[in-house]
Amino acid sequence: MHRRSFIHHMSLGAAGMALQPSFPGTSKNAAANKLVLSLIGCGGRGLDVLAGIVKENENMEVKYLCDVNETLSGIKTAIDKYNTIQGYAPKFTGNMKQVFDDKDVDAVIIATPEHWHALAAIWALQAGKHVYVEKNPTLSIWEGQQMIAATKKYKKVLQIGFQNRSAPYAFSAREYIKSGKLGKVLHVKCYNMLPGGKWIAKPDTDVPKGLNWDAWLGPARKVPYNPNRHSMTGRGGWLDFWDYGGGALSDDASHVMDLARLAMGDPGHPKSVYCTGGNVGFQSQKETPEFLNITYDYGDFDMTCESGSCTPYMTKEGSDVRFGTKWPYWPQNSTRIEIYGTERLMYLGRHGVGWQVMEVDGKIVDMDKGYFPDKFHQKNFIDSIRLQQEPNGDVTQGHLSASLVHLADICYRTGKKQLFLDRQTEKFINNEAANKFLKGNYRAPYIIPEKL
Repeated sequence: MHRRSFIHHMSLGAAGMALQPSFPGTSKNAAANKLVLSLIGCGGRGLDVLAGIVKENENMEVKYLCDVNETLSGIKTAIDKYNTIQGYAPKFTGNMKQVFDDKDVDAVIIATPEHWHALAAIWALQAGKHVYVEKNPTLSIWEGQQMIAATKKYKKVLQIGFQNRSAPYAFSAREYIKSGKLGKVLHVKCYNMLPGGKWIAKPDTDVPKGLNWDAWLGPARKVPYNPNRHSMTGRGGWLDFWDYGGGALSDDASHVMDLARLAMGDPGHPKSVYCTGGNVGFQSQKETPEFLNITYDYGDFDMTCESGSCTPYMTKEGSDVRFGTKWPYWPQNSTRIEIYGTERLMYLGRHGVGWQVMEVDGKIVDMDKGYFPDKFHQKNFIDSIRLQQEPNGDVTQGHLSASLVHLADICYRTGKKQLFLDRQTEKFINNEAANKFLKGNYRAPYIIPEKL
């Protein structure tokens, strides 16, 4: 058998073993147990995740669609769709507490902006719900600690939306690296090099009709409505503000770094972090940086991440790569990982790209083509509930991956000096300015409890 074919078959076998809990022959009795879902955050991504979970699993019902913006065009379409599918229309509500208080609801999907992820997830767990929460799951390291504690205490499934954790190609990449065929891994490079433009300040305006602005702000500080912070029709620019997200780093880069961690065997926290960069591309006045270059020291290897929105010649993978057999042009792929061993180089791509291993002169010696993993991750969520098992996107690994975003952003915000981390206490060593960023500030009544 040709070596490439052998590796492909081996990798699928390894992935199958690694994901055995994720792709079980789910018993008819388990699948027969109806699960009632609700969606918190009815933007495009939230509706897509809900639709995927319903499609990939048996015996699903949707009871609520919840959003603070009642004018979103997708809400009515979704209500009509699920009315046809299940024979009754889901209810719309602007108050997530109504969803959590309903004993009929078994699980919720949280697809809000990032500043709401941890609080909404903890409220849902406290109400006895299983949770699928989109990335980046937290806004601070302390929030991750609280999510871990809540998941353990309330004994419900919490799946983080790092969907590469259910990708067969991710597990085959990990097995290949573990086999030693790259040699000793010395360096891992993560890229999140995207196009973008200059951020332009806009004046505050009245709150648009149909939006509960106080509820959208939630735990964040009270500020006037501004169209740079929020859009009534699309995703909006909330990632440009520290109150709501971690910039470009917590968006696509969080997926890339999470996949890199998985491939490297899920190491814990790095020993230190150092970054440079800022608003160096367009000299914008926005809060989160246009570009960051980060180095994480893991001791026996280091990892870098180059993340920004100033490179229009870089491209993300298209559907022909994510869902097909085409490979990207690696040097200009926006969201690739390069894993450098003492013997070979691996290119690894997220969201269905897969991996290729090269020797001298670009000779490809091994590979495993991927497929967009949403459907695997969405099935794993429901299987984990029905079989009472830990999901692939478990909260601890989600916290460790999210922390890479937080560590770099804290380094940037405290002067771009190298920060050293006590990996046990999750605090910085001899840097109180940095430690002040380990936990955010919360506005009543939207407060994550200290004790759960």
